[in-house]
Amino acid sequence: MIKPGKMMIQVLQSLFKKPATTLYPFVKTEMPDKFRGKLKYYPERCIGCMLCVKDCPSDAIVIKKIGEKKFQAEINLARCISCGQCVDSCPKDALETTKEFELAKLNREQLKVVCNEETCSSSETKT
Repeated sequence: MIKPGKMMIQVLQSLFKKPATTLYPFVKTEMPDKFRGKLKYYPERCIGCMLCVKDCPSDAIVIKKIGEKKFQAEINLARCISCGQCVDSCPKDALETTKEFELAKLNREQLKVVCNEETCSSSETKT
């Protein structure tokens, strides 16, 4: 246990030191290399092998065939645990992790992302 006199010295010293915390969100944090953030899907690379779906421990990915050799990915970011297993198992690098980590939304439906050749958009329900 710290004695009151010694504790007072520590309190006075800490008044003149810089804070140990960061200034987030006012100063954006640079994420390190190989950071596993939001998933990005490249439909032109996908061959529909479904290895990412089979290896995903949280069932966050659904791949649908929308045409001849054309596939669409539905990624549920609310379920994704950012383990990167789907990225590691994809033989054609159709999935990759980005450095984006600010994924908070007011509605869980906004975290469902549908990616096809035209766009990658969230499947929001307008009410």
